[in-house]
Amino acid sequence: MRDPQMTGYTPNLTPGVTPEDVIPVESRKIPCDGGAGALGHPRVWLRMEEHQVTCPYCSRTYRLKEGFGDDGHH
Repeated sequence: MRDPQMTGYTPNLTPGVTPEDVIPVESRKIPCDGGAGALGHPRVWLRMEEHQVTCPYCSRTYRLKEGFGDDGHH
């Protein structure tokens, strides 16, 4: 879920419309640019508070791999 101190916006999953990508990551700080080069979106840095975060632009979900992310939430 998004950090409540930020926008609080997390896209609702709509089957067939929003990507169902769940990308495993090893850090709580994730850059996302939509993954489509010039057809993507501006690069944003997402900060993971729990075990996953969803990009407000492209709806990709990033999930922390088991055993990673013990960085003190910084």
